[in-house]
Amino acid sequence: NRVRTPSSWELRNSRSLESSRGVGWGYTRVPDSDHVASTIMDTAPLPPACSYLETVGNTPMVKLDRCVPAASKQATILCKLEMQNPGGSLKDRIALNMIEEAEARGDITPGKTTIIDFTSGNTGIGYAMVAAAKGYKCIVIMPKVRPMLERYLICRQFGAEVHLFNPSLGAPGALKYVKDQLAANPHYWWPNQLGNPDNPAVHERTTGPEIWKQAGGAVDYFIHGIGTGGCVAGVGKYLKSVNPKCRVIALEPTEARVHTGASPKPHGVVGWAPGVHSQFLDGFGKAPEELSDAPRGVVDEWGHVATSEAVATCLQVTSAEGMMVGPSSGAAIKYAFDVAARPEAKGSTIVVVLPSHGIRYVAHPLWAAVNAEANEALPPGEAPCSDKEQPILLWASEEYKKA
Repeated sequence: NRVRTPSSWELRNSRSLESSRGVGWGYTRVPDSDHVASTIMDTAPLPPACSYLETVGNTPMVKLDRCVPAASKQATILCKLEMQNPGGSLKDRIALNMIEEAEARGDITPGKTTIIDFTSGNTGIGYAMVAAAKGYKCIVIMPKVRPMLERYLICRQFGAEVHLFNPSLGAPGALKYVKDQLAANPHYWWPNQLGNPDNPAVHERTTGPEIWKQAGGAVDYFIHGIGTGGCVAGVGKYLKSVNPKCRVIALEPTEARVHTGASPKPHGVVGWAPGVHSQFLDGFGKAPEELSDAPRGVVDEWGHVATSEAVATCLQVTSAEGMMVGPSSGAAIKYAFDVAARPEAKGSTIVVVLPSHGIRYVAHPLWAAVNAEANEALPPGEAPCSDKEQPILLWASEEYKKA
């Protein structure tokens, strides 16, 4: 029954949010002059200087515009930009909170404890960042698949060790490896992002209230994909407490609808569907045949998006909105477009959380076309041209596209 004291980063972000005069960090729009239609923002009162980890949370929210299909413009689609957390993703929130709650309980000690967990990458980066800032050793366990490249590089740059497991064994295989390591190493600590209640708790305390305030106290739909399920559970619980009519929509890849009873199959929506039912959502522990797409718990609708749809929407949003997003963000936006086009959604406000930036997925098929082009333009190992008699222009991307 320990009385929980809000962390310094929660208190700071809550003050910053309260002082906000608009959506996001607290910006006001500069009135357009007679000659320039400016989108430059003039700063409202800014938060004071702080530690790096105190910048976790209080991320901006933006309204989608040019990328929204005509039929979906009858509703407002707002996106919370979680890639603007210091470690680059939504998972910074849970990594920091799980570690700080464990510190408060006396479970872990900097310089003595080694943090170990398995992840599709973003939580691992969060662990590595917090561990570096606080003085912990850290081991991040990820599947040995090419899309983990950027995550591997980032975790190693933070100083964490990376162990790559056999992806054919899925989450059960990774879990066995973690438990074997814990048994052999008494100073190892497992945050257990898939089952730690400090995961959904931080979303209920911070992410949910931020969304509600930034949306002006009007959220009709909340759409998010299921990774650990912590964000769906925590944000969903908070939003329903302030608006019982808010519909919470949980998403999975079409290829792996575990929460409706289907068997998991390979997919490319990185961060979604670890192959097991979320421990934070109603239905955990039930046999697949007992699950369906009927509403249960905090979830009103179990949606799904195919990998190909997620990738196509990523490219659409990047080129039309100037907002580079990853596969799970693209998938959530695609579903938001579909919901916004429903007759009953006219005039509604739909909120989508965008977990991470598209630049984190350069090794993903999302980037396949431009990767192929870049390798033609800048062949690996090619020495720079030293012949001054050669023309000034050596490559033009538009010529490659014509070919």
